[in-house]
Amino acid sequence: MKAIQISEFGTPWEMAKVVDVPEREPGPGEVAIAVEAAPINPSDLLMMRGFYGVRPALPAVFGTEGVGRVTTVGEGVEHLKPGDRVLVPYETAAYAERTVGPAAWLFPLPDDADVLQLAMLGVNPPTAYLMLKEYVALQPGEWVIQNAANSGVGRAVIAIAKSIGLKSVNVVRREEALQDIEAAGGDIALVDGPDLGRRVVAATGKAKIRLGLEAVGGAATSSLMSALAPGATVVNYARLSAQPAHAPQPNIIFRDQSIRGFWLAPWFRRTKPERIASMYRELLPLLTSGAIRAPVERTFGLDGAAEALSLAARAKAKVLFMPRAA
Repeated sequence: MKAIQISEFGTPWEMAKVVDVPEREPGPGEVAIAVEAAPINPSDLLMMRGFYGVRPALPAVFGTEGVGRVTTVGEGVEHLKPGDRVLVPYETAAYAERTVGPAAWLFPLPDDADVLQLAMLGVNPPTAYLMLKEYVALQPGEWVIQNAANSGVGRAVIAIAKSIGLKSVNVVRREEALQDIEAAGGDIALVDGPDLGRRVVAATGKAKIRLGLEAVGGAATSSLMSALAPGATVVNYARLSAQPAHAPQPNIIFRDQSIRGFWLAPWFRRTKPERIASMYRELLPLLTSGAIRAPVERTFGLDGAAEALSLAARAKAKVLFMPRAA
């Protein structure tokens, strides 16, 4: 079968090769999945460069999320059958015509849902969900502030926050992104800048914001912290500017603000399958209703690997592989 393989870390579109790899039959507790669609995330590109939190042994097939149809079930798998549409389990190679992974938390997905949007349910919505749920016990009516609000995670934050009664301040780096945030349902949309804290105070009526979600780094970290209340928590989950986070010491010392890191991989490794499935069942209606929706730039077959990876590195919307596309 065809798959996208990396044999050496480096520039993804230069390193990626479409190769024939042997198919593996599912073992006990596993399923084989014919992959329908798999997105290219910033984390996938970083992993291919060797700059991510995990460095797979090479050569390796990449792709951390996707969706497809079960083709074969392994011994002991009774809750799924061939033909069921399921997510590709997290950290199971998705840039291939077929993949094999653990079945424990998988469940059948609706046949009438948008397959491209389903393919993007695996990573960004759980990241948004867990950052909203597991760091600060926010109550309905409270505010959360985030930067990179027009990203896949940012759009999911807006929808999930609204579904649990929270209000969102959404910070972007470009004026033209404001309209997208408003269309996505963000309560307040602002362009980042050194006076962000003052503008957030005015826009929210001096709300005491206890949770900030930070994905940019550099000066964006300090401007986000300026909008937060004493004792607030910043959750950092990405570094889109490629710069270290600038966290002013007075905020940490005198305002007791703290910075926590988030990475989805450890959560999956320590969490029971029942809890993982429960989270996805809670997120699925938000996706099928259109509340969680990521814009799509273009789709490619596996043979377009180099062009797809290059485009994904600079596109403002998602690029996906459709491995069985002609």
